[in-house]
Amino acid sequence: MTVLVLGDQLTRRAGPLVARPDERVLMIEARAFATRHAYHPHKRTLVASAMRHFRDALRDDGRDVAYHETETFGGGLDAHFDARPGDALVVMRPSSHGAADRLRDLVTARGGTLTVVENETFCCSPADFDDWHEGGTLRHEDFYRHMRRETGVLMDGDDPVGGEWNYDESNRETPPEDYEPPDVPTFDPDATTRAVQDDYADANAESWADPAPFGWPVTREGALAALDDFVARRLPDFGPYEDAMVAGEPTLDHALLSAPLNLGLLGPREVVDAAVEAYEARGDVPIESVEGFVRQVLGWREFVRHAYRVGMPDLADANRLDATRDLPPVYWDGDTDMACVAEAVAGVRRRGYAHHIQRLMVLSNFALLYGVDPHALNRWFHVAFVDGYHWVSTPNTVEMGQYAGDLFATKPYAASANYLDRMGDYCAGCAYDPDATTGADACPFNALYWDFLAENEDDLRSNHRMGLVYSHLDDKRDAGDLAAIRERAGEVRAAVSASDPSRTE
Repeated sequence: MTVLVLGDQLTRRAGPLVARPDERVLMIEARAFATRHAYHPHKRTLVASAMRHFRDALRDDGRDVAYHETETFGGGLDAHFDARPGDALVVMRPSSHGAADRLRDLVTARGGTLTVVENETFCCSPADFDDWHEGGTLRHEDFYRHMRRETGVLMDGDDPVGGEWNYDESNRETPPEDYEPPDVPTFDPDATTRAVQDDYADANAESWADPAPFGWPVTREGALAALDDFVARRLPDFGPYEDAMVAGEPTLDHALLSAPLNLGLLGPREVVDAAVEAYEARGDVPIESVEGFVRQVLGWREFVRHAYRVGMPDLADANRLDATRDLPPVYWDGDTDMACVAEAVAGVRRRGYAHHIQRLMVLSNFALLYGVDPHALNRWFHVAFVDGYHWVSTPNTVEMGQYAGDLFATKPYAASANYLDRMGDYCAGCAYDPDATTGADACPFNALYWDFLAENEDDLRSNHRMGLVYSHLDDKRDAGDLAAIRERAGEVRAAVSASDPSRTE
């Protein structure tokens, strides 16, 4: 038997690599898979380099590893079965919907067999989630509390440590003007990473991105160093400033651990335990910081993995609001006078990264108000972010960001400039006036916000969480202002869609 290791299952701490320590290992790096979309160059480099480093680490441990660099994944399987006809493979279940069935078909067609075992790179198994869910309402807060109780993380007997389950209200502070967050560690490319960059140089040369030097961790050791740095230097201020947006500070105190987590270089429980241990051992980590981090990893990350599993395949085609507009070119080129959008896209173009409030309340929010086809935005999130995978981006973007599904989102995350100005300082340096709704210098978010409410009134007015905003829309309609607002929204869409479309997928 041979253990098949996929590119996002790079762990020696769980799964068949542990259960079958003497079996040979098969890994396939398929160029067509890496180049079939306009992936960010850092994402291509990250995945391929992490795979090659993982191969080398296994070999250093004495494992027999067959590593095939081929054009297609099927070509790698051809090479394997040519050398070992009729071989039996075992693999952890892939996270993407239908991937296990497609993989089994590829193996069977070549005369082999495939055993799919539980994916142990998550904390909550499908069986455990389904026992909790039992076909009921998917609500993150309920699941999060369930996971706290099941794991004992931040629990004092039956009660949450600190007396509250959730300190979200304390995660919305604004850093002082002179605040300087610690630098994020970078990891210089070694010979293996440079070889990957050379191998994909042609594809990356045609990229829409304008990447900074590559600096993501590509080894287990690098990922652990990134975790240690976060816990030591940025965890204390992470909670209070978790939702803040500051011009010139694309990361603030965020962990930037999602990429190594999603590759398997780190495990979710070990990063949670590291944060909790720091909270318990040190006096500088407030409860709102450790709880906010635990909520993101043990709560939200696990929740969206299973929401994706439960919601597919319907979620892949969901479009509750019938949004059909094309993704504007600004998502690729960042060419806009909207300071918040320009800065968020610039961060993505440089490093394939934006923090979660930029993703939800700037990038997703603008697409929602604009009326972008949710699946066009989902594809962009998938290709543009180094931590973007279908299981990650689909529930976060289609369901939560675009309110396109009917799975767990209870209202659209739509916001005008008022929210953006309250949660960040972009507006202070923006060409547009956040307090104006009409006129050439009015913030585009404002007119688009009210136009979005008017355009989707039949679908949203009955939502009990939308009553107040629709009373405000009624006031604007009664005052005779809505027609001018909607005209301004049309002008915004026309201007945004007319920008240079050359840098698209």
